Amino acid sequence: MTSPIKLAIVGVGKIVYDQHVPAIAANAGNFTLVATASRNNTIDNIPSFPTIEAMLEARPDIEAVSLCMPPQYRYAAAYKALAAGKHVFLEKPPGATLSEVADLEAFAAKQGVSLFASWHSRYAPGVQPAKAHLAANKPTAMHVIWKEDVRQWHPNQDWIWQAGGLGVFDPGINALSIVTEILPSAVFLTKAALEFPENRDAPIAADLHFQDAAGIKVHAEFDWRQTGPQSWDIIVTTADGEVRLANGGARLWINGAEQALEKEAEYPSLYQRFADIIRAGKSDVDVAPLRHVADAFMLGQRKVVEAFHD
Repeated sequence: MTSPIKLAIVGVGKIVYDQHVPAIAANAGNFTLVATASRNNTIDNIPSFPTIEAMLEARPDIEAVSLCMPPQYRYAAAYKALAAGKHVFLEKPPGATLSEVADLEAFAAKQGVSLFASWHSRYAPGVQPAKAHLAANKPTAMHVIWKEDVRQWHPNQDWIWQAGGLGVFDPGINALSIVTEILPSAVFLTKAALEFPENRDAPIAADLHFQDAAGIKVHAEFDWRQTGPQSWDIIVTTADGEVRLANGGARLWINGAEQALEKEAEYPSLYQRFADIIRAGKSDVDVAPLRHVADAFMLGQRKVVEAFHD
């Protein structure tokens, strides 16, 4: 029987407590958590270190590292882990720029280790059934509505408003990860409008228009000022009817009939995928969602709106 992979986490925060720790526990046959590195937080009964350098020096037995710090700081940590011969799991988005992710992918190949750019929303239970339906029933249009309350989901997280933190694209990239997974053809951005609070360096809202080579149109609306019920919906029109994903892909309707789906297991599925690519000796670094974000910043018209305060 294959021994569990010795795993460490760098950057311990809310997403680690809520998702990574339970997912690793659910993958006990694949991973065992042996260390963490974080400036402020720890995990009970797991050895902790103040920096990744200190952790790697003290625990050379570590085989894989999950990087969960903000994207602006991830490249340096990933490079150190890869240089030490460790497999690396990148939380989404995989980096602050496309160039740094490309460099990490090349370096991982040189080092003979695995690099995983994780997109948890692709593992929502409705995503693969929707993809299969759209493969057989060509879409004619898509509308994405991804609106949430930043105060609820990212309270007092200043990094997310800084350059490289992506702003509203931090959740919006989850929608883009689903869009790029379920559409049978690639789309590209044709028009974008981005709203920046006057006191922030990242957008609070975005209105995006895409199309594919055949002219099929996709309209995406992202907003961080939603109050009341949150909106994570994707509606696809086909010649055969409508496909609707809701709750971030947790629910699916096809032609008005809600589909029976598997239980939600996004992060356990991510760690299963990470284990699979490590044991297969390969990497999984799809940057399509991040490329769309980069295109939005390149092509988007910028509008300054009133200051935002948590």
